[in-house]
Amino acid sequence: MSKPRIAIASFQHETNCFAGPKAGLAEFEMADSWPEMLHGARVLKDTAGMNLPTAGFAKAGQAAGFEVIPVLWCSAEPSAQVTDQAFEQIMQWILAGIRAAMPLDGVFLDLHGAMVTESFADGEGEILRRVRQVIGPDLPLVISLDLHANISQTMMDLSDFMGIFRTYPHLDMAETGARCVPVMAQLLQGRRLCKAFAQIPYLIPLHSQFTGQPPFSDLYNLLPVIEVDGLLADIALGFTAADFPDTGPSCVAYADDQPSADSAIQAIERKFHEIRPLIKGDMLSLDQAATLAHAVHSKPLILADVQDNPGAGGSSDTTGLLWAMIHAGAKDVLMGLFHDPEVAQIAHDIGVGQRFRAELGGKSGLPGQKPAQATFEVLSLSAGHCTYSGEMYGGGVATLGPSAALRTVGGAAQIDLVVTSIRNQCLDLAQFTHFGLDPARYNVVCVKSTVHFRAAFDPIASDVKPVSSPGGFLCDLAQIPYKSATREILRF
Repeated sequence: MSKPRIAIASFQHETNCFAGPKAGLAEFEMADSWPEMLHGARVLKDTAGMNLPTAGFAKAGQAAGFEVIPVLWCSAEPSAQVTDQAFEQIMQWILAGIRAAMPLDGVFLDLHGAMVTESFADGEGEILRRVRQVIGPDLPLVISLDLHANISQTMMDLSDFMGIFRTYPHLDMAETGARCVPVMAQLLQGRRLCKAFAQIPYLIPLHSQFTGQPPFSDLYNLLPVIEVDGLLADIALGFTAADFPDTGPSCVAYADDQPSADSAIQAIERKFHEIRPLIKGDMLSLDQAATLAHAVHSKPLILADVQDNPGAGGSSDTTGLLWAMIHAGAKDVLMGLFHDPEVAQIAHDIGVGQRFRAELGGKSGLPGQKPAQATFEVLSLSAGHCTYSGEMYGGGVATLGPSAALRTVGGAAQIDLVVTSIRNQCLDLAQFTHFGLDPARYNVVCVKSTVHFRAAFDPIASDVKPVSSPGGFLCDLAQIPYKSATREILRF
């Protein structure tokens, strides 16, 4: 008997409809937090061992006896809408690859779930529609989605099964891909799953969605309890900056009979209702953060610049928290990652040990932002190929571009910081240790990240506090100028 032939492709973007610039083809082709665009055999070769759904599905699929046929893998750093030119070209490559691989027994798509393009509010719905046109209505189509997916009825109708990350930080991306393999195998054997789907009526700020503690640890702990007798269920918490009618949390369930699937959905909906009063969305003000920075901490205090997270479409160059530390005369502070190619290049031009006066950050055009003027000493330099060491991205390489570790000098404050030429979310200790900076030795560490940093930084922290500093990814949802989102906004 021949092996089942399964085509595999990935097209990833988390769209912040309120932040620019847009994601063009070049952004999908370049390496950043993730690898560059991969075609054909390189999809499996260059993602092997990484914490990615593609890698997890490929490894488990081959072990299950599938012939995995790689088509394309691509991702762009979160930003505003995907351009039509990029979307159409990438879809052309994916569909041509699927056609070339036929006859097929199934297709696996590694998607995000919060893509908005210039022409399609439901990016993933359009991807699935086009793939279905090629493969027909009956071929098994299994997808993986990010925990922050905004799931539409179209996505539910056009896919046979969707597996969704269950952790934030996303430690189970490869595991999610692997979870899709036995479902694909069952579909290939003729099993047909009854589906159930519900959208939750309120939006949840991302900085509140940490699954490492209640209430969201309790929500996700419900899944193993209800997954009995072949029933499968998953939860998405939604990405609040992708503005379209399906923005928000949802849940899905699959079973051999409709009542079982419906019952699982009802249990998850009850749990969402139960945890609603327990969700916390408070953030420190800049003044409160500066006051805490003056205290001496037994281990580093982690201040999260949650609204300037490039992993959610932020510019990674806002200076509100930096100015607060400078004005407070804070010492023994580490900050990163600042996206400022101009300053990084100056540091490379003058060399380690040299000093220069410059304006750092505040150049992305966000209202109310201004560069931080200071004198900096160059502590170290790098071409920007940084191997991740943490659990979330372990096995991968961050492409930072020409980058530098700098120290403010000549003023009351003493702040060490990392400046990069390519936007990267600060979520791994290696993004500092690569430059000879040990975060565990500082009194305060400020990271431009919303939650992903917690996997690496929680173990060295005395405490973790989100800070309300201006940025391109608003966590106070009441301040977002929604046009299409329909669900209630929680107020804190």
